[in-house]
Amino acid sequence: MSANNGLRATPLSAFPVTGPIGVFDSGYGGLTILEQIRSHLPQLDYIYLGDNARSPYGTRSFEVVYEFTLEAVKTLFDMGCPLVILACNTASAKALRTIQQTYLPTAHPTRRVLGVIRPTVEQACLVTRSGHIGLLATPGTVLSASYPLEVGKLYPQLTVTSQACPLWVPLVENGEADSDGADYFVEKYIRLLLERDPLIDTLILGCTHYPLLLGKIMRYVPSGITVISQGGLVASSLCDYLARHRSMAARITQGGTCRFYTTESAEKFSASASLFLHTKVEAQTLRNKSL
Repeated sequence: MSANNGLRATPLSAFPVTGPIGVFDSGYGGLTILEQIRSHLPQLDYIYLGDNARSPYGTRSFEVVYEFTLEAVKTLFDMGCPLVILACNTASAKALRTIQQTYLPTAHPTRRVLGVIRPTVEQACLVTRSGHIGLLATPGTVLSASYPLEVGKLYPQLTVTSQACPLWVPLVENGEADSDGADYFVEKYIRLLLERDPLIDTLILGCTHYPLLLGKIMRYVPSGITVISQGGLVASSLCDYLARHRSMAARITQGGTCRFYTTESAEKFSASASLFLHTKVEAQTLRNKSL
């Protein structure tokens, strides 16, 4: 086509893409989200990407988390994903909004990126009776203030008290979630949170690793407090999203497959992921130089 005929070529990114749902996390925690999504929507195809080589994200700056998350989103788009779920609270807190507002409209207007914070907040706001919500999360998620901000948009009269739990993710990723030593740190952070606000009646587990500590968490959470874990909520929210956005749902391929990629050792990832998912996982190491 001649450049002088007055017509502009439509960029390839403007054409709808069909493919699997991409699920991204900085490490292994997003596997708890993936497991629930697949149980709700087993017929769909998925790609899971863990940036294990640069994990954890929780203590990194907003700028670095945004850079890393955008690289992952671009990678999953290159793999053919029309929809990407940021199954990571830190990425959702520090990168999601900027990606949605500044990157997608110009670079990929027909694709979507969703996070895990909004559906969790919506449920917590519906459950609380006292109006006092507690948040247990990584230092990065707490520092972002994303949960209090999101709650404030929906119900400004509610109170959110946050407690960083810097040692919970290392406990999980080092296989210590069931150890006796983990009890000390689980009890410690819950106690610190409830000492700051004894009126809390709803507790958000604001990290996708934390379901692996759920047994111990429930041991130290007083009766009468509702504990909200994210996996089922995010899965239900995705089902609702696809039901309301039929055009996107039609673009998700349905072969019931799931591929796993990591930026670190495939062997190490496969072994750890198998523990998270309770089934054998065979991952591949991503050879993308940008990750």
